[in-house]
Amino acid sequence: MPNPAATQANAFRATNIDPSIFRVQVQLDRAGFGPGVIDGRKGRFFTAAVKGYQAAQGLTQSGELDGATRAALDKDNAPALMTMVLKDEALAADFTPDIPAKIVDQAALPNLGYRDIVERFAERFHTTPHVLLALNPALKAPQAGMELRLPSLIPAHRAYGNSLSPQWRDTLATLNISARQPQAAKILVDKSESLLKVFDAQDRLVAQFPATTGSDHDPLPIGQWAIEAIAFLPTYHYNPDLFWDAAEGDGKAVLQPGPNNPVGVVWIDLGKPHFGIHGTPEPSRIGRSQSHGCVRLSNWDAARLAQMTSTSTQVIFQE
Repeated sequence: MPNPAATQANAFRATNIDPSIFRVQVQLDRAGFGPGVIDGRKGRFFTAAVKGYQAAQGLTQSGELDGATRAALDKDNAPALMTMVLKDEALAADFTPDIPAKIVDQAALPNLGYRDIVERFAERFHTTPHVLLALNPALKAPQAGMELRLPSLIPAHRAYGNSLSPQWRDTLATLNISARQPQAAKILVDKSESLLKVFDAQDRLVAQFPATTGSDHDPLPIGQWAIEAIAFLPTYHYNPDLFWDAAEGDGKAVLQPGPNNPVGVVWIDLGKPHFGIHGTPEPSRIGRSQSHGCVRLSNWDAARLAQMTSTSTQVIFQE
Protein backbone atom coordinates (compact mmCIF):
# COMPACT_ATOMS: atom_id res chain seq x y z
CA MET A 1 0.00 0.00 0.00
CA PRO A 2 1.49 3.43 -0.93
CA ASN A 3 2.90 5.56 1.85
CA PRO A 4 0.99 8.91 1.79
CA ALA A 5 3.97 10.87 3.12
CA ALA A 6 6.26 9.40 0.47
CA THR A 7 3.70 10.06 -2.26
CA GLN A 8 3.42 13.72 -1.24
CA ALA A 9 7.20 14.09 -0.98
CA ASN A 10 7.46 12.85 -4.56
CA ALA A 11 4.82 15.37 -5.67
CA PHE A 12 6.88 18.27 -4.30
CA ARG A 13 10.33 16.99 -5.32
CA ALA A 14 10.40 18.62 -8.75
CA THR A 15 9.13 21.98 -7.46
CA ASN A 16 10.47 24.78 -5.27
CA ILE A 17 7.51 24.36 -2.91
CA ASP A 18 8.35 23.77 0.75
CA PRO A 19 6.10 20.82 1.68
CA SER A 20 6.10 21.62 5.41
CA ILE A 21 4.97 25.23 4.83
CA PHE A 22 2.46 24.04 2.22
CA ARG A 23 0.93 21.65 4.75
CA VAL A 24 0.59 24.33 7.42
CA GLN A 25 -0.97 26.72 4.88
CA VAL A 26 -3.60 24.09 4.07
CA GLN A 27 -4.27 23.48 7.78
CA LEU A 28 -4.60 27.22 8.46
CA ASP A 29 -6.92 27.69 5.51
CA ARG A 30 -9.13 24.83 6.68
CA ALA A 31 -9.20 26.39 10.16
CA GLY A 32 -10.41 29.75 8.78
CA PHE A 33 -7.11 31.66 9.07
CA GLY A 34 -6.23 32.57 5.52
CA PRO A 35 -2.49 32.42 4.79
CA GLY A 36 -2.89 34.07 1.38
CA VAL A 37 -2.49 31.91 -1.71
CA ILE A 38 -1.25 28.42 -0.87
CA ASP A 39 2.23 28.31 -2.38
CA GLY A 40 4.58 26.69 0.15
CA ARG A 41 6.28 30.00 0.94
CA LYS A 42 6.67 31.65 4.32
CA GLY A 43 5.51 35.19 3.58
CA ARG A 44 4.02 37.89 5.80
CA PHE A 45 0.47 36.59 5.50
CA PHE A 46 1.64 33.14 6.51
CA THR A 47 3.15 34.60 9.69
CA ALA A 48 0.02 36.70 10.29
CA ALA A 49 -2.20 33.63 9.88
CA VAL A 50 -0.09 31.69 12.38
CA LYS A 51 -0.39 34.56 14.88
CA GLY A 52 -4.14 34.76 14.35
CA TYR A 53 -4.51 31.01 14.81
CA GLN A 54 -2.39 31.18 17.96
CA ALA A 55 -4.61 33.95 19.34
CA ALA A 56 -7.72 31.88 18.65
CA GLN A 57 -6.17 28.86 20.37
CA GLY A 58 -5.00 30.79 23.43
CA LEU A 59 -1.32 30.25 22.53
CA THR A 60 1.63 32.64 22.62
CA GLN A 61 1.29 34.87 19.55
CA SER A 62 4.82 34.54 18.21
CA GLY A 63 4.01 33.81 14.57
CA GLU A 64 6.44 30.90 14.81
CA LEU A 65 5.60 27.23 14.43
CA ASP A 66 6.51 26.21 17.96
CA GLY A 67 5.63 22.83 19.44
CA ALA A 68 2.30 23.92 20.91
CA THR A 69 1.20 25.48 17.64
CA ARG A 70 2.16 22.43 15.60
CA ALA A 71 0.36 20.18 18.06
CA ALA A 72 -2.82 22.26 17.74
CA LEU A 73 -2.61 22.35 13.94
CA ASP A 74 -1.91 18.63 13.73
CA LYS A 75 -5.26 17.82 15.31
CA ASP A 76 -6.26 18.28 11.68
CA ASN A 77 -4.34 15.30 10.34
CA ALA A 78 -5.84 15.22 6.84
CA PRO A 79 -3.23 15.06 4.04
CA ALA A 80 -2.03 18.36 2.59
CA LEU A 81 -2.53 17.05 -0.95
CA MET A 82 -5.44 15.22 -2.50
CA THR A 83 -5.89 13.70 -5.94
CA MET A 84 -8.74 14.31 -8.31
CA VAL A 85 -9.47 12.92 -11.76
CA LEU A 86 -10.18 15.62 -14.34
CA LYS A 87 -13.60 15.04 -15.86
CA ASP A 88 -15.14 16.00 -19.18
CA GLU A 89 -17.64 18.36 -17.54
CA ALA A 90 -14.82 20.39 -15.94
CA LEU A 91 -13.22 20.89 -19.34
CA ALA A 92 -16.57 21.81 -20.87
CA ALA A 93 -17.26 24.62 -18.39
CA ASP A 94 -18.24 28.03 -19.72
CA PHE A 95 -14.89 29.86 -19.87
CA THR A 96 -14.16 33.47 -20.84
CA PRO A 97 -10.73 33.18 -22.49
CA ASP A 98 -10.36 36.74 -23.79
CA ILE A 99 -10.99 39.38 -21.13
CA PRO A 100 -9.96 42.89 -22.23
CA ALA A 101 -7.72 44.88 -19.95
CA LYS A 102 -9.94 47.98 -19.99
CA ILE A 103 -13.02 47.92 -17.78
CA VAL A 104 -15.21 49.67 -20.36
CA ASP A 105 -14.34 46.98 -22.91
CA GLN A 106 -15.21 44.21 -20.43
CA ALA A 107 -18.80 45.51 -20.42
CA ALA A 108 -19.33 43.90 -23.82
CA LEU A 109 -18.88 40.39 -22.40
CA PRO A 110 -21.94 38.29 -21.44
CA ASN A 111 -20.14 37.10 -18.29
CA LEU A 112 -16.76 37.37 -16.59
CA GLY A 113 -15.96 33.74 -15.93
CA TYR A 114 -12.62 32.00 -15.53
CA ARG A 115 -10.29 32.23 -18.50
CA ASP A 116 -9.45 28.52 -18.52
CA ILE A 117 -9.33 25.33 -16.48
CA VAL A 118 -6.01 26.33 -14.84
CA GLU A 119 -7.39 29.59 -13.47
CA ARG A 120 -10.58 27.86 -12.32
CA PHE A 121 -8.76 25.10 -10.43
CA ALA A 122 -6.17 27.49 -8.98
CA GLU A 123 -8.95 29.59 -7.45
CA ARG A 124 -10.97 26.57 -6.41
CA PHE A 125 -8.00 25.25 -4.44
CA HIS A 126 -6.84 28.64 -3.12
CA THR A 127 -3.52 28.65 -4.92
CA THR A 128 -1.96 30.17 -8.06
CA PRO A 129 -1.77 28.93 -11.65
CA HIS A 130 2.02 28.74 -11.22
CA VAL A 131 1.79 26.41 -8.21
CA LEU A 132 -0.99 24.37 -9.81
CA LEU A 133 1.13 23.78 -12.91
CA ALA A 134 4.22 23.03 -10.83
CA LEU A 135 2.29 20.21 -9.17
CA ASN A 136 0.58 19.18 -12.40
CA PRO A 137 2.74 19.95 -15.45
CA ALA A 138 0.43 17.89 -17.69
CA LEU A 139 -2.36 20.40 -17.02
CA LYS A 140 -0.75 22.63 -19.67
CA ALA A 141 -2.54 20.32 -22.10
CA PRO A 142 -5.58 19.19 -20.06
CA GLN A 143 -7.32 15.96 -20.93
CA ALA A 144 -10.17 14.13 -19.27
CA GLY A 145 -8.98 11.25 -17.11
CA MET A 146 -5.71 12.80 -15.96
CA GLU A 147 -5.06 12.72 -12.21
CA LEU A 148 -4.39 16.05 -10.52
CA ARG A 149 -2.57 16.80 -7.25
CA LEU A 150 -4.33 19.58 -5.37
CA PRO A 151 -4.38 21.24 -1.94
CA SER A 152 -6.71 19.16 0.23
CA LEU A 153 -9.52 21.68 0.70
CA ILE A 154 -12.75 19.86 -0.19
CA PRO A 155 -15.03 20.69 2.77
CA ALA A 156 -16.87 17.95 4.61
CA HIS A 157 -20.08 20.00 4.69
CA ARG A 158 -21.63 21.38 1.50
CA ALA A 159 -25.33 21.36 2.39
CA TYR A 160 -25.80 25.08 1.72
CA GLY A 161 -29.00 26.80 2.80
CA ASN A 162 -32.02 26.50 0.52
CA SER A 163 -32.55 30.25 0.80
CA LEU A 164 -29.42 30.75 -1.32
CA SER A 165 -29.73 30.84 -5.09
CA PRO A 166 -28.57 27.77 -7.05
CA GLN A 167 -25.90 29.92 -8.71
CA TRP A 168 -24.49 31.04 -5.36
CA ARG A 169 -24.56 27.49 -3.97
CA ASP A 170 -22.60 26.38 -7.04
CA THR A 171 -20.09 29.19 -6.45
CA LEU A 172 -19.58 28.17 -2.82
CA ALA A 173 -18.97 24.59 -3.91
CA THR A 174 -16.59 25.71 -6.67
CA LEU A 175 -14.59 27.77 -4.17
CA ASN A 176 -14.55 24.93 -1.61
CA ILE A 177 -16.40 26.89 1.07
CA SER A 178 -17.80 24.84 3.93
CA ALA A 179 -21.51 25.17 4.68
CA ARG A 180 -20.57 25.39 8.36
CA GLN A 181 -19.10 28.78 9.27
CA PRO A 182 -18.86 30.71 12.56
CA GLN A 183 -21.21 33.68 12.82
CA ALA A 184 -19.62 37.12 12.90
CA ALA A 185 -20.73 39.66 15.47
CA LYS A 186 -17.89 42.02 14.54
CA ILE A 187 -15.53 42.51 11.61
CA LEU A 188 -12.34 44.43 12.32
CA VAL A 189 -10.23 45.66 9.40
CA ASP A 190 -6.72 46.69 10.45
CA LYS A 191 -5.04 48.96 7.89
CA SER A 192 -1.55 48.64 9.38
CA GLU A 193 -1.66 44.83 9.23
CA SER A 194 -3.62 44.46 5.96
CA LEU A 195 -5.90 42.00 7.73
CA LEU A 196 -9.62 41.45 8.20
CA LYS A 197 -10.48 39.77 11.50
CA VAL A 198 -13.79 38.15 12.43
CA PHE A 199 -15.06 37.98 16.03
CA ASP A 200 -18.05 36.08 17.39
CA ALA A 201 -20.63 37.26 19.96
CA GLN A 202 -18.22 36.39 22.80
CA ASP A 203 -15.55 38.61 21.16
CA ARG A 204 -13.44 35.57 20.25
CA LEU A 205 -11.33 35.68 17.10
CA VAL A 206 -12.81 33.01 14.84
CA ALA A 207 -11.39 33.82 11.39
CA GLN A 208 -8.84 36.05 9.73
CA PHE A 209 -8.10 36.93 6.09
CA PRO A 210 -5.45 38.95 4.21
CA ALA A 211 -6.88 42.19 2.80
CA THR A 212 -6.10 45.14 0.60
CA THR A 213 -7.17 48.22 2.56
CA GLY A 214 -7.48 51.32 0.42
CA SER A 215 -4.63 53.45 -0.92
CA ASP A 216 -2.90 56.77 -0.38
CA HIS A 217 -5.25 58.45 -2.85
CA ASP A 218 -8.38 56.65 -1.60
CA PRO A 219 -7.70 55.88 2.06
CA LEU A 220 -9.63 53.36 4.11
CA PRO A 221 -12.56 55.23 5.76
CA ILE A 222 -11.64 54.82 9.42
CA GLY A 223 -14.56 54.33 11.77
CA GLN A 224 -17.56 52.13 12.44
CA TRP A 225 -19.88 51.09 9.62
CA ALA A 226 -23.07 49.14 9.14
CA ILE A 227 -23.61 46.42 6.55
CA GLU A 228 -26.47 47.58 4.33
CA ALA A 229 -26.68 44.52 2.06
CA ILE A 230 -24.74 41.56 0.70
CA ALA A 231 -24.80 40.96 -3.06
CA PHE A 232 -23.79 37.53 -4.35
CA LEU A 233 -22.38 37.39 -7.89
CA PRO A 234 -22.89 41.15 -8.34
CA THR A 235 -22.88 43.18 -11.50
CA TYR A 236 -20.36 46.02 -11.42
CA HIS A 237 -21.46 49.57 -12.21
CA TYR A 238 -18.43 51.50 -13.43
CA ASN A 239 -18.63 55.27 -13.08
CA PRO A 240 -15.41 57.01 -14.19
CA ASP A 241 -16.40 60.12 -12.20
CA LEU A 242 -15.62 58.15 -9.02
CA PHE A 243 -12.10 57.14 -10.08
CA TRP A 244 -9.20 59.55 -10.07
CA ASP A 245 -7.27 57.25 -12.42
CA ALA A 246 -10.07 56.66 -14.95
CA ALA A 247 -8.96 56.88 -18.58
CA GLU A 248 -9.94 60.03 -20.41
CA GLY A 249 -13.02 59.40 -22.49
CA ASP A 250 -14.31 56.50 -20.38
CA GLY A 251 -18.07 56.35 -20.05
CA LYS A 252 -20.27 54.58 -17.54
CA ALA A 253 -20.49 50.81 -17.99
CA VAL A 254 -22.17 47.78 -16.43
CA LEU A 255 -20.09 44.59 -16.15
CA GLN A 256 -21.71 41.20 -15.81
CA PRO A 257 -21.14 38.83 -12.85
CA GLY A 258 -18.35 36.28 -12.57
CA PRO A 259 -15.11 35.58 -10.69
CA ASN A 260 -13.25 38.01 -12.97
CA ASN A 261 -15.67 40.84 -12.25
CA PRO A 262 -13.71 43.78 -10.71
CA VAL A 263 -15.37 43.13 -7.33
CA GLY A 264 -15.21 39.35 -7.65
CA VAL A 265 -18.06 37.14 -6.48
CA VAL A 266 -19.31 39.16 -3.47
CA TRP A 267 -20.06 42.78 -2.62
CA ILE A 268 -20.72 43.56 1.08
CA ASP A 269 -22.23 47.03 0.96
CA LEU A 270 -21.42 49.45 3.77
CA GLY A 271 -23.18 52.57 5.01
CA LYS A 272 -20.71 54.84 3.23
CA PRO A 273 -21.68 55.28 -0.44
CA HIS A 274 -19.48 53.41 -2.94
CA PHE A 275 -17.52 51.60 -0.18
CA GLY A 276 -17.67 47.91 0.59
CA ILE A 277 -15.86 44.65 1.23
CA HIS A 278 -15.53 42.54 -1.88
CA GLY A 279 -13.66 39.87 -3.83
CA THR A 280 -11.09 40.27 -6.59
CA PRO A 281 -10.05 38.66 -9.87
CA GLU A 282 -6.40 38.85 -8.76
CA PRO A 283 -5.97 36.99 -5.45
CA SER A 284 -2.16 36.94 -5.58
CA ARG A 285 -2.14 40.75 -5.38
CA ILE A 286 -4.05 41.00 -2.10
CA GLY A 287 -2.08 43.25 0.24
CA ARG A 288 0.35 44.13 -2.56
CA SER A 289 -1.79 46.37 -4.77
CA GLN A 290 -4.03 49.29 -3.82
CA SER A 291 -7.79 49.72 -3.92
CA HIS A 292 -10.07 52.72 -4.33
CA GLY A 293 -10.77 52.80 -0.59
CA CYS A 294 -12.63 49.50 -0.37
CA VAL A 295 -11.51 46.32 1.39
CA ARG A 296 -10.52 43.63 -1.08
CA LEU A 297 -10.25 39.90 -0.30
CA SER A 298 -9.62 36.84 -2.43
CA ASN A 299 -12.85 35.47 -3.88
CA TRP A 300 -12.68 32.42 -1.62
CA ASP A 301 -12.20 34.50 1.53
CA ALA A 302 -14.90 36.98 0.48
CA ALA A 303 -17.33 34.11 -0.13
CA ARG A 304 -16.49 32.60 3.25
CA LEU A 305 -16.93 35.97 4.97
CA ALA A 306 -20.30 36.46 3.29
CA GLN A 307 -21.49 33.20 4.86
CA MET A 308 -20.50 34.51 8.30
CA THR A 309 -22.08 37.96 8.18
CA SER A 310 -25.46 39.67 8.15
CA THR A 311 -26.77 43.22 8.32
CA SER A 312 -26.44 43.00 12.13
CA THR A 313 -22.65 42.46 11.95
CA GLN A 314 -20.64 45.43 13.20
CA VAL A 315 -17.81 46.63 10.95
CA ILE A 316 -14.85 48.63 12.27
CA PHE A 317 -12.01 50.06 10.18
CA GLN A 318 -8.91 51.10 12.12
CA GLU A 319 -5.42 52.40 11.34
